[in-house]
Amino acid sequence: MWTKREIAEAVRYEGGITRRLMLAQAASLAALPWLGTRAEGAVKRRPRLADNPFTVGVASGDPGPDGMVLWTRLAPRPLEPFGGMDPEPVEVRWELAEDEGFTKIVTQGNALATPQLGHSVHVETRGLPPDRIFFYRFLAGDATSPVGRTRTLPAPNAAPERLRFAFASCQHYETGLYTAYEHMAKDDLDLIFHLGDYIYEYAGRDNLVRKHAGPEITTLEDYRIRHAQYKTDPHLQAAHALCPWFVTWDDHEFDNNYANDISEEPGVDPVAFLTRRANAYQAYYEMMPLRKRSVPRGPDMRLYRRAAFGRLAELLVLDTRQYRSDQPNHDGLKPLNDAALDPRQTILGRAQKGWLMGRLLESQATWNVLAQQVMMAMVGFVLPIDDADAEPRYAMDQWPGYTHERMELIRFLAERRVPNPVVLTGDIHSNWVNELRVDDRRHDDPVVAAEFVCTSISSGGNGPKAANSDERMNRMKSINPGVKFFNAQRGYVRVEVTPEVWRSDYQVVEDVTKPGAPVVTKGSFVVQAGRPGIESA
Repeated sequence: MWTKREIAEAVRYEGGITRRLMLAQAASLAALPWLGTRAEGAVKRRPRLADNPFTVGVASGDPGPDGMVLWTRLAPRPLEPFGGMDPEPVEVRWELAEDEGFTKIVTQGNALATPQLGHSVHVETRGLPPDRIFFYRFLAGDATSPVGRTRTLPAPNAAPERLRFAFASCQHYETGLYTAYEHMAKDDLDLIFHLGDYIYEYAGRDNLVRKHAGPEITTLEDYRIRHAQYKTDPHLQAAHALCPWFVTWDDHEFDNNYANDISEEPGVDPVAFLTRRANAYQAYYEMMPLRKRSVPRGPDMRLYRRAAFGRLAELLVLDTRQYRSDQPNHDGLKPLNDAALDPRQTILGRAQKGWLMGRLLESQATWNVLAQQVMMAMVGFVLPIDDADAEPRYAMDQWPGYTHERMELIRFLAERRVPNPVVLTGDIHSNWVNELRVDDRRHDDPVVAAEFVCTSISSGGNGPKAANSDERMNRMKSINPGVKFFNAQRGYVRVEVTPEVWRSDYQVVEDVTKPGAPVVTKGSFVVQAGRPGIESA
């Protein structure tokens, strides 16, 4: 049996891989073709597909000022192994047009859907004009995909008057419906950010709203089928077709509360664990609108990246799972002791941390946005909530478990005078609005940044009613003066950004167990450019 310490010694941080693991992964790496090239053997140019191959919809993502990724996957029977496809490459035609009727096609071409990558298609368009709306579709055999709507970002030196986007996370398929996406698809949005827990890895359970197909997932085909099951949801498909997405993962895309190469469960063989991680990462790439630069290399996959909405907003997408140290104090809610304050603890990893600070120094944007997974605010939890003498405890899986690095980052934002930093967060299945200080326990310290935390799309079902009481919120705010809002219902956050004001609207779905539930705006909050404090709108 392996201990966590033995695993950490066997397979080092920063993506380092032992020789045993390198040998174990050699076959899977060799199987990955270079994207955009032709695989050896016959290519089916006009395949006969008995069923609709576009059952998991279409998507676009990672837009830039001259192009974006267009995505689909051929899967006529999405819940069967290999999506019901034969093990042969298939040529897929794609079209990008100015109009939804495709009378004004801007560019088009052919892409190869290979069995090695689950017959997924990732088309990277280039040479498009900036700040424009386009429509796209795919054709395979006699079938035509649904139409997606996408856009390019403004030119790097442009000064846009407005950016509208939404962000979301945590969409457990079994515990609720995707009603939030039904409402999000009706919003006038430029972008959508998904901040992790796109799927959940658990085995299917009875007596829930819906049921996962199969046992707890571990193999590549398991992960493919689970992603496909989630993507068959029509509301999720509609949100993907609305506009381009920026995606990042948290833990459940692979395994709950993992830290880099360390399982939360003791005694897990590190080679088997990272082989499973390679399966999870490959399926994630196959099922998301990501660029070639994110093609996984065994159990490693670079997901942190940047984009810019002209000079209005610098968009930095982070990965706080793949490179982190083990959670201190055996995870959970614990006091901020020496283990949590250890300067060797990292949630970003050395390379990503250096990249992030470099991008922030170079940014010329009015707003600097960090889209990431786990709560950055040092929120102290007191249990029971009415115990006035209890010592606050902090979530070791979130940034407080890496307090030294967290304080270093906030201090960097303050000392380098990075303009208008805003943190977007998911993970916690509840809504929060937080003012960030170098040390949030020092209530008189100046506010440096704003953090907006979105609740889950469906994870946790409707949640406990007691968590949404005024008494609970007031108690949470009295313990943590930096907390400006708390709510534990389901939904998403809709954002409008101008050169003068950032506005976040907390959209709440009142019942995710029944279709057709309405959405209400539970709270609205603004940040004035040049003033990091948060105000109610």
